[in-house]
Amino acid sequence: MDNVVNKAAAPAAEAAPRTARARRVAASRRGFSLKPFMLAVLPPLAGLALLVLVWQIVASGTSGFPTPAVTFEHAVKLFSDPFYSNGPNDQGIGWNIWSSLKRVGTGFGLAAVIGIPLGFMIGRFRFLSLMFNPIISLLKPVSPLAWLPIGLLVFKAANPAAIWAIFICSIWPMIINTAVGVQRVPQDYMNVAKVLNLSEWKILTRILFPSVLPYMLTGVRLAIGTAWLVIVAAEMLTGGVGIGFWVWDEWNNLNVPHIIIAIVVIGVVGLLLEQALVALARAFTYEEVRS
Repeated sequence: MDNVVNKAAAPAAEAAPRTARARRVAASRRGFSLKPFMLAVLPPLAGLALLVLVWQIVASGTSGFPTPAVTFEHAVKLFSDPFYSNGPNDQGIGWNIWSSLKRVGTGFGLAAVIGIPLGFMIGRFRFLSLMFNPIISLLKPVSPLAWLPIGLLVFKAANPAAIWAIFICSIWPMIINTAVGVQRVPQDYMNVAKVLNLSEWKILTRILFPSVLPYMLTGVRLAIGTAWLVIVAAEMLTGGVGIGFWVWDEWNNLNVPHIIIAIVVIGVVGLLLEQALVALARAFTYEEVRS
């Protein structure tokens, strides 16, 4: 009889914890919606509100400085037709952003094609490391804009000179981060490669590349941020169509609301470029990539 009672009580005893667990899960699901959402949305909104408040205070105490409302009105008009073209010196903000992105893409792409393989070679071979380290240490601290006159002298045109400035500022983070990644590959991996008598190509593709990829993508992220900073300053000096030249042209016209709009646009585009590379890094590495 006792056995029968115990067997009958066992399912009830097991059901009690399951019921309690189910209640906890249901309660957690009910509370799920609000807290993470509020934590994700409220702090950024508070930060933006604080920025607008400071902007309003500065505008109220400074003559000629546009308020957020006035700037918003100009932005609505500006983005209602961002791709108009009334000649080479009068084009919409969309064309100016596109021209700057093309220059950044060209200079950045050339830097990646040259800098990443060079970083692998510098990290892999000690002789090349000793040979290039003094050159990199000497040239890396030089401001990219200091190279702009050299580009104008060599290429005789503003557009390739701006691309040259992007190239020279983008290549150093790629070389340095890739080389550091290669040098930090565990020596045990290289010893196994020697034992297995792997070719240099297999060492590169099977051992070095997967290990170095996080370092390489970090260098790419640093390079794209620097490139977007430099292109604005380079275009201010070289002229032509581009977001930097557009800012300088609006300053000459004393159109301060357009300058503020350009600052916001430059920040948003730079943020989107970096976030795109963060997403790329997350897709190709197993490590957590933090923005």
